[in-house]
Amino acid sequence: MTFAVEAKPRETLLDRLGTPAEPDRFYTQLGRTGLRVSRLALGTVNFGGRVEELESHRLMDHALAQGINFVDTANMYGWRVYKGYTEEVIGRWLAASPSRRDDVVLATKVGNEMGPGPNERGLSARHIVAACEASLRRLGTDWIDLYQMHLADHTSSWDEVWQAMEQLVGQGKVRYAGSSNFAGWNLAAAQETARHRHFLGVVAEQCGYNLVTRFPELEVLPAAQAYGIAVFAWSPLHGGLLSGVLRKLAEGTAVKSAQGRAVPALEEWRDTIAEYERFCREIGREPADVGLAWVLGRPGVTGAVIGPRTEDHIDGAIGALGAPLSEAETARLDALFPPAGRGGPAPQAWMST
Repeated sequence: MTFAVEAKPRETLLDRLGTPAEPDRFYTQLGRTGLRVSRLALGTVNFGGRVEELESHRLMDHALAQGINFVDTANMYGWRVYKGYTEEVIGRWLAASPSRRDDVVLATKVGNEMGPGPNERGLSARHIVAACEASLRRLGTDWIDLYQMHLADHTSSWDEVWQAMEQLVGQGKVRYAGSSNFAGWNLAAAQETARHRHFLGVVAEQCGYNLVTRFPELEVLPAAQAYGIAVFAWSPLHGGLLSGVLRKLAEGTAVKSAQGRAVPALEEWRDTIAEYERFCREIGREPADVGLAWVLGRPGVTGAVIGPRTEDHIDGAIGALGAPLSEAETARLDALFPPAGRGGPAPQAWMST
């Protein structure tokens, strides 16, 4: 006689971290909105050029299966092939399964140059609306959950920007507006204008933030906290500089950390990075896990945008989310990578008394 054995469902890393009901562990609200997103956003800047389309689809499958529901892109991504290519890759992935669009919180960006014409960049009402329509076509979707201004445009007034965003929200093509690479005063100006227009304004900001780049602590993070704006850190490992670059260079396995912003930074920070990697060995953790855990534990930080090239990169990021640093470990990192000025927000950070 044989007995059927009921197959156990595969445990995901999310199962080990806890349930989605624990907002501080894996999911959280997007700023002052009711929208719930994973604290890790799947960044897609590598999709198209560094990661081929089939592998990009596998990575998105894996991330979604592990509980990452926040997918971040930009209309200019894919420029190694052509601008807009990454949105097309994501669009084909969404089209392959009817349920995916409902499962994913989809974010893209507008503002960077998309063509040679004088109106194919910036944040004019004309470009915002036209770029949104183009992104919707490439993504194969009816709506964008978070439409982010990729950088501030000081030639377009905030009344003009919000007029365009209000139009897109009113048409159901955009749910929320966000920003990226804004200064603290940009966030304040944007929000005060939105308030006068009775519009929600910016609900999330993406900024470059990591152990090496701590300037957002001065004004961006305080401004975001004051206005209820979520903050997602992009490049939390400074382009691979904090992922064990010295060991990888010695082993001949460096990929991303051997190019881009990590290369000039390594010249400046080599001795500190050597100490950092020794510290990581002391506590028995991978440098990438330590760098990401530090960012995720910072006051005012909602989450981080990760740019994986393998499934192991995704699993490692989730593991870092589930293993916060101790106070003593954080203090050691602060000693290695001091904050700007005296630390904390401006203006106290640079006041002499």
